[in-house]
Amino acid sequence: MAVEHNMQSSTIVDVLEKVLDKGVVIAGDITVGIADIELITIKIRLIVASVDKAKEIGLDWWESDPYLSSKAIDQNTKAIEQENKELRERLQALENKLEAK
Repeated sequence: MAVEHNMQSSTIVDVLEKVLDKGVVIAGDITVGIADIELITIKIRLIVASVDKAKEIGLDWWESDPYLSSKAIDQNTKAIEQENKELRERLQALENKLEAK
């Protein structure tokens, strides 16, 4: 009597698609110590996910990083220009008060 095994093989593309769709979190801590005295602790956290999945769980830091996004550069520039305008207005008001005395 022959025994049949249902072998399901996954290609690297299938595995990668599943990982990116669901996401994978890898976490680990490395502690270096001498004589039961902790000298250094390194916490390692790695998340592997698609951009859509990352946005879905609230990880979208690259959108506000000016080194990675031209939109972030524009927003950052506008915010700085607005702050400069407000500071100049405040400075002018202070100078006017000093001149009035």
